[in-house]
Amino acid sequence: MQTTATPTHCPYCALQCGMNLTPAPDGTVEVSERTDFPVNRGALCGKGRTAPAVLASNVRLTSPLVREGGTLVPASWDEALDRIAEGLRRTRAEYGPDGVGVFGGGGLTNEKAYTLGKFARVVLGTSQIDYNGRFCMSSAAAAGIKAFGLDRGLPFPLEDIPKTGCVILVGSNLAETMPPSLRFFNELRENGGTLIVIDPRRTKTAEQADLHLAPRPGTDLALALGLLHLVIAEGRVDEEYVRERTTGWEDARAAAMAHWPEYVERITGVSVPELRETVRMFCEPESAMVLTARGPEQQSKGTDTVGAWINLCLATGRAGRPLSGYGCLTGQGNGQGGREHGQKADQLPGYRKLDDPAARRHVAEVWGVDPDSLPGPGRSAYELLDALGTDIKSLLLMASNPVVSAPRAAHIEERIKSLDFLAVCDVVLSETAALADVVLPVTQWAEETGTTTNLEGRVLLRRRAITPPDGVRSDLEVMHELAARLGVEKGFPTDPEEIFEELRRASAGGPADYSGITYRRIVEENGVFWPCPAAEPEGLTGAEDGAGGLAAQRGAAGRPASAKTEETAGVAHPGTPRLFLDRFATPDGRARFVPVSHRAIAEEPDDEYPVLLTTGRVVAQYQSGAQTRRVAELNAAAPGPFVELHPRLAARLGAAEGDPVAVVSRRGRAVAPARITSTIRPDTVFMPFHWPGEGRANSLTNPALDPTSRMPEFKACAVRLEAVRP
Repeated sequence: MQTTATPTHCPYCALQCGMNLTPAPDGTVEVSERTDFPVNRGALCGKGRTAPAVLASNVRLTSPLVREGGTLVPASWDEALDRIAEGLRRTRAEYGPDGVGVFGGGGLTNEKAYTLGKFARVVLGTSQIDYNGRFCMSSAAAAGIKAFGLDRGLPFPLEDIPKTGCVILVGSNLAETMPPSLRFFNELRENGGTLIVIDPRRTKTAEQADLHLAPRPGTDLALALGLLHLVIAEGRVDEEYVRERTTGWEDARAAAMAHWPEYVERITGVSVPELRETVRMFCEPESAMVLTARGPEQQSKGTDTVGAWINLCLATGRAGRPLSGYGCLTGQGNGQGGREHGQKADQLPGYRKLDDPAARRHVAEVWGVDPDSLPGPGRSAYELLDALGTDIKSLLLMASNPVVSAPRAAHIEERIKSLDFLAVCDVVLSETAALADVVLPVTQWAEETGTTTNLEGRVLLRRRAITPPDGVRSDLEVMHELAARLGVEKGFPTDPEEIFEELRRASAGGPADYSGITYRRIVEENGVFWPCPAAEPEGLTGAEDGAGGLAAQRGAAGRPASAKTEETAGVAHPGTPRLFLDRFATPDGRARFVPVSHRAIAEEPDDEYPVLLTTGRVVAQYQSGAQTRRVAELNAAAPGPFVELHPRLAARLGAAEGDPVAVVSRRGRAVAPARITSTIRPDTVFMPFHWPGEGRANSLTNPALDPTSRMPEFKACAVRLEAVRP
């Protein structure tokens, strides 16, 4: 048995913290610090420290399950795979390729995400594929592409944060969602910089801030516009930067000037003096950053909201300069890489657009298929789930638990139950897997090798540290076996490095160009930042990939515009830790202002539903909780759901600490104990979304979609509270 430590990365959030894993004689796995990885420098949160607990055979799935007489029973792999192949084949024959849906996850490695997208389009021929990363940062991605021509969570490494002058952190409680990252913000303040936190709750993160603004949920767009109004009125616009590096300023300026401070105060509840102090703190230092998370993004106007914060950065010259810029704090472990390489409904590998003829030709050539055989764009995540049982009759689902995580979850649960056939690949028997016709037990992070891309755009290598139990196979093996059963004998290897080599070719010349990245380089350099083109892309020039590809990022010298290197033929590209320092990834190299205006959330409070609900996470649980709820230490710290409400609201309800409270929206009802605190606005309640059952927060949330990103409005909906009497 191997007893040496294997350097790898945490399976949870997008920090992808480095850790060492060592098998112990008793069959368990020990986690130890890995201080060489710069993102966490050895620090781990409770989830990372306890991650090996889910590897135990009494916690996870170790045998395929098939449904017999309404019950899931153990079966052989051949029987389970045959059933899935037959279910998918039958649906395709009766309803056509789009009668089959595929739903993926932001926790899949790049190799799995790439293969899943290829499997959907080449083997199944379906356009109906999306993934739960649509619920993560799609609004920030859409806004980033509009403004900069490129989407990468952070355009700079985390290590730049302590060196800037001011950070505005919008809608992120990273002290609980990404605890190891808090040190960068503490160091920022130790170095004399300032931290502004914007959140309707005074969270553990807000407690660390120099200034905390508590706007009404769903008003972040108005807040950003009000700040830009003040920047203009106070003469703080960087006119030279705007003139030389941007376009569209006049329209964006006119839109912002319609949001005067007193008007914004009425909308947001943030006072005019607080607005003015925010502008002063942000504009006075030489450098500054705006970082957003799910708060402003998970709204039916999330793309415009992020766009307003980007406009603030552009107007003040705080983008594409050292130690400055706009960035998004990606949530899921591989949320960034997961959408870059083909799980998303409208994208092909390398962040290419599915409706771009040049992109289709390039990827089809790598895959050895006719470009015309590739389906077009399909439904976004919620729209796909909403179509289950009607247009989509069968679903192959990997690494996701929408019964808990999707908005309007009770409705989605019913849609899943109405399917003709459901197959789920997962580590544990999640609430969604429990509804399946076939469940396949698959390997976990410590039992397999593969790459992920963290929130910085740093491509990392998770390495296999232990042997999986008998009866467990990888998702790559599953797709290989299903492809063969469905008539595609070649093109679906099971070796992750072989798949990554193909991914490199497929991504070459695209916006997310990985062609210069290899497993060896990742190990030697502790991760490689994309874009990282090969020194001499094989058979491809940037011009062949259309306006969205590498050609759009190249300067006059023909090298990636964001890379500060003197690249020559035959010299490996060093990767791109910092984007946009020379030019933006747009055809003219300029960033684009996008004019936006405030609008209300999709569902404002009224007499029947007078309170706003917002949702989020707690430190000891992760996403739908499918894995973390199986870890005793984490459950002891966060045993179940709760309703956080202000004392004044509790008094009107007649509720005391710990009393059961019903939260009711137009979509459903949830019941959980009251947690009374003055750290939340009196007009707002908060629920974490990690639990199923009667405390399921997503029974309440609103699936109203952003028109561009198609992200649902998780962060604000109208509810009423009811006391639950014995």
